[in-house]
This record gives sequence, C-alpha cells and structure tokens, in this order.
Amino acid sequence: MISADDLIALVHNYNPRTNAEMIRTAYAYGERMHAGQVRQSGEPYFTHPVAVAAILTEQQLDDATIVTALLHDTIEDTKSTYQEISVTFGDEVATLVDGVTKLTNLQLSSSQTKQAENFRKLFIAMSKDLRVILVKLADRLHNMRTIRAMRQDKQVQKARETMDIYAPLAGRMGMQWMREELEDLAFRVLQPEGRASIIRRFINLQKETGDVIHRITSDMRHELDKVGIDAEVFGRAKKPYSIWRKMQEKEMGFSRLSDIYGFRVITRSEEDCYAALGAIHQRWRAVPGRFKDYISQPKSNGYRSIHTTVSGRDGKRVEVQIRTRQMHDVAETGVAAHWAYRDGERAENPFAVDPARWIASLTEQFDQEDDHDEFLEAVKLEMYSDQVFCFTPKGEVVKLPKGATPLDFGYAIHTRIGAACVGAKVDGIRVPLWTRLKNGQSVEIITAEGQTPQATWLDIATTGKAKSAIRRSLREAGRERYIKLGRELARSAFASMGKTASAKALDKAAEILRLPDAETLLARLGSAELSARDVVRALYPDLRPKASETVDASHAVIGLDHDVGFTRAPCCQPLPGERIVGIARRGRGVFVHAIDCAALAEVENQPARWVDLHWADGNHPAVYTVTLDMTIGNGAGVLGRICTLIGERSANISDLHFMDRKPDFYRLLMDIDLRDAEHLHLVMSALDAEDDVATVERRRDPGLAARPEAAE
Repeated sequence: MISADDLIALVHNYNPRTNAEMIRTAYAYGERMHAGQVRQSGEPYFTHPVAVAAILTEQQLDDATIVTALLHDTIEDTKSTYQEISVTFGDEVATLVDGVTKLTNLQLSSSQTKQAENFRKLFIAMSKDLRVILVKLADRLHNMRTIRAMRQDKQVQKARETMDIYAPLAGRMGMQWMREELEDLAFRVLQPEGRASIIRRFINLQKETGDVIHRITSDMRHELDKVGIDAEVFGRAKKPYSIWRKMQEKEMGFSRLSDIYGFRVITRSEEDCYAALGAIHQRWRAVPGRFKDYISQPKSNGYRSIHTTVSGRDGKRVEVQIRTRQMHDVAETGVAAHWAYRDGERAENPFAVDPARWIASLTEQFDQEDDHDEFLEAVKLEMYSDQVFCFTPKGEVVKLPKGATPLDFGYAIHTRIGAACVGAKVDGIRVPLWTRLKNGQSVEIITAEGQTPQATWLDIATTGKAKSAIRRSLREAGRERYIKLGRELARSAFASMGKTASAKALDKAAEILRLPDAETLLARLGSAELSARDVVRALYPDLRPKASETVDASHAVIGLDHDVGFTRAPCCQPLPGERIVGIARRGRGVFVHAIDCAALAEVENQPARWVDLHWADGNHPAVYTVTLDMTIGNGAGVLGRICTLIGERSANISDLHFMDRKPDFYRLLMDIDLRDAEHLHLVMSALDAEDDVATVERRRDPGLAARPEAAE
C-alpha cells in the first residue's frame, strides 16, 4: 500500500497546486475508519481505497475526486456519516462519496426489471456529477485486478456484470484503455481457456515472425521523417478479448485473423494528421472500407482520430490511428479529460466534451420511456454501439450506431419523418427499409401522408430512439380499444378482491406504477403489457382474493369427478396460481402437472388421458411442497439466517438435503411448504437478495416423473 506522501507526490506531479493537507487528512481519516477491516485476500481493507485513488491519479483528476476515492466506502462500511464528511471535507466531497455509495448499493447484476430501474438510477446519478462514475469505474477496475481472492461463483457474477455494464460504459465515456482492461480481466474469469489459447498463439506467432511491432514502428517513423513530420509512433498487439470477440464475430480461427496489431501516430497538429495519413497510404496499400475520419466527424464523447487499416509487411493488415496530443488525451481519458490537470492548471482541452452536455445527449431519448424492459434495451443499444456517419440530401451529417437502417435514419432526423416513412433511397438507389447503412452514404427518406408505424418495424429498427417511438405509436393506435378492454379487466380484478376500480383508485395505481395517468394504465392493461394482478397488488399488496373460506387441499383442483383423487406430479411440483393439466393413470387417479412440464412430452400422443384442470379460487393453505436448489456461503450462521428468512415469510421447511460441501460453499436441496406461486415468488425474491445466497432455483426434474405413465 502506498503511503499518503507517495499518493500526494503522484498528484503533485501533474498538479503542483494540489491541496496536500486535505489529501493527507482524508488518507488518515479513511485509514482510521477502516481500521480492523480486511479484504477477502487478508490484506487491510484500506489498501483498496488507496489503490482506487492511485488509479485516478493516472487520469490526472482533481483533488475532490482523489479524496472521494479514499473515502468512497466509509459511509457504507464504517461508522462515518454524510454529515461528518461534509463538515470535515466540504459538501462537494460529501456529495460525491454519497453518490458512489448509492451506485454501489444498486446491485446491477439482479433481475432484468430491477436492472433496468438501476440503469435509470445510474444515469440520474451520473447526470448530477460524472465524477461519481469515474470513481466507481476505478473501484471496479481494482476489484477486478484482485478478483482471485473471491469465491468462484462471485468471480463469475462480478465478471459478467463487468462485461455487460461497466466495460461498455467506460468505452462509451471514451476511456478505451479502461474498457479494454476491464474486458480482459473479466475474460480471464469467464473464458480462462480461451484467453490462455490466444496468448499461446501470440507467443508462437512472435517466434515465427519475430518482433513485427518493432519493425513496422521503425518503418512508419522512417516514412514520417522523410516528409518532415514530427510524430510519436507506438505499436501493440490487441488485447486477448478483442481478438476473441473478432474471432466469434467473423467465425474464423486465429490464423486467419489479419489485423491483430494496432499502431498510433501522435502528431503536433491537425494538419500533420492528414499529412501523416498521406505518407502512410503512399507507403502501404490502404484496405478498402476500413477508413474512418473521426476528426471531421467526432464521436459524441469527444473522441477524435483518423482510423485506417493498411497491408503492412508480409501482407499483414495493421490498424493505424492518427491524432494530435490533445486528441490523444481525450481518447485515453474520455469525458474525464474535462477535470484533468496539466502543468498545475485545469487543462483547457478544446476537444474535451462538456460532461453535462454529454450525459444529457445520452439520456435524452430515454426520458420518455417508462417501460423498464424497453428502457434497458435502449440503454444497451446505445452503450454497445459503434457509429456510422450518413448524409441527408442537403449534406447534413447524421450519426447512427453501426447496423442502423434507413428507418433509424428517418427517426434520427425527426420522429414525424420516421413515422411517415414508406421507403428510402441510398446514394440515389431505392433500397428496402432493412438495409444496413454504411459510412459516407447519402440517405433520402420517402414519406407519405397517412402512413403510420407498422409492428414489423420493431424488427427493422436498431436504435433505442426509433424502437421507443414505434412502440409509443403502436400503443396509441389501438389506445381506445385497449382502454375499454383494460377497464373491464380492472373491474373484474378489483371485484375479486372485494374492491371497486374507481377513478381515484386507478389514478393512485398509475402513480405507484410510475405511469402518467389512469388511461395509460388501462391501455397497458388492455394491451397485456401490464397484468390486472399487478395493478391490484400496487394498491393492496397484502390483500388476498376474497373467498368464503380457505380452500380444502383435498379439493383444490377443479375439473375432476367427485370420486377421482389427484396427486401433484413430483417432476414439476405445480402450485396454485399456475396453469395445470391432469394425466389420468389407470387405477391411480390423476397426476397434476404444470402446463410447461417437460415430462408431458412422453404422453403427448395419448390425448385421451389428458384432463383439463384448474386450481380452485380462494385462499390455499401452505401445504404444497416445492424443492429449491440453493448454493450458499459456508459461513457461521448463514444457514440459520436463511431458515429464519424463510420462516418470516410464513413458509415451512419440511426437508433439507446437502448435495455438495466445499470449504467456501454448500449446495443443498430444501423442501418448503407454500400456499401458491405468489408465495414462492416472495420467498425466492427474499433469498435472491441475500448476500450469502449465490444461486437459488426452483428444482424441476422430468426424471422424477412416474415412468409407467408413458407405457399405459
């Protein structure tokens, strides 16, 4: 662990005017707050905040961000409070630390709907101060560098979360170096054999060809010197994950990949960038279709550079990026360049994007999207996209993600143009709407009065903006019909609870579900985007269906003759609230299966044995056993806490069987007695939220079905 003086020295190297006393005070405060705490590796916990601060000094960030890094876990993990940090270090630092704490508590690897809501919160937190996410990214980077100390299942969980969320976010912010390292660290956990294979092939390739990077770098410097261009040239092999991804996308082996080396030319001026491009193209043959000019058309995060691919020595393709020093600073640190210092002053980099404007442009199109799944889809589409640049007939530039279609182009210009689109011309030639656009193409959208978005357009559009606009339009087209149907569904659902679907009740339900008004709620209900049960549950979470008495478990299934008994099939263990079907067995009554049970495939050619059944309405007793397959941490009191948690939700544990015991975890099968499917969901949600529960699944085993069924 580096000392406070060493950390201050790192900051002083780029900011001689740094507030050394504040950093030293923060170092001492954090060390005192975390005293006695250790990481899973056994190291003192405070080594982690110090390492995060050191990572941020590499980006030459301001004092407030460095201090935040030192304190970023104090509110969450120690006795420290927001008020105490505010008094000691000021409101700015306290707000940043609080923001990082809230991001840490988001648990971004949870279920889809919750993940979508967390993305929304993440963007809101970023919009207040982007430095919050810079600290969080550095925090994740250090955790990934030290991930080997974690349990294997937690390693996989964190690596997947990093690959899905944090690495793309770093790339979207222009911090390409961090994206590449995060991806590679996650790749090491998720695909260790694949990564090791690529590294071995690199070593063999270097033995066969020698130091290709050194030779090509020398050749480039020689060509630039000949035309009098003062520039730095760097070369490197691409990261293992980058190569792996390219192998998957192009479906080709390592030996067939050509552009596995990348080179950067850093010039003194923008004019020298284009002069260097000319010198390189004059010496080596340019690869068609592999040229991008991000200097004249920069990315939204401020990235500027010229990209070209040329055939180098021995016909090998190499990628070359050409940019100035200021452009390179932005390319390395992205939006973080806004806070960067150089020679003791806040660097006035003309290419650094305004963070507030950047985050506003990123979130603008999501603000009107109130469906969680659609919001998540839109966010991921935007975060993972590369860009293409196309032109309107008037010569205006439109930026779109790679793979965009003319339909996306129309919506990018204006929602009205996209909605009225009936065709498109690309470079003057009529093309289908599903055509993938390429860099530099001129696109003309053909519109017609009376045209409205079609449902098939959802499969054609690729941008979040277009998909959201199409869905809104489709909803509005059938709005009146859906509202009428939704009103009837709401009336019936409320009546089953002994309640009335009054205008006031519907308005309140819409407010709870974050919908603008009751009519929108009814339209969603009528279009099956929202269930009537969810609406009622929003207002009356503890209320159960009105029934004259508790359902007798021996008569819980409707559809059988009075003298015919039933048995819940052990293969799928169906619960009240789930769709069911009966399979008659000679002299043994009827076995009740869930409608999606895999064991039903064995009797699908015996329709005479199928019996149409459903569960009786009312309150079912907690007598229906379901088996849960769980992996839990092997720690003191873990099993006791889990049993208590289940009991608190009025569920009874009837059996427990350990399947596997390891030093760090247990795998067990637990039988619990439940009322219905909703009760199961309540218990599993609580277990899934427990930190010591790595996995929890409902066990369904077709092998447990009675074998004689297929033979009768």
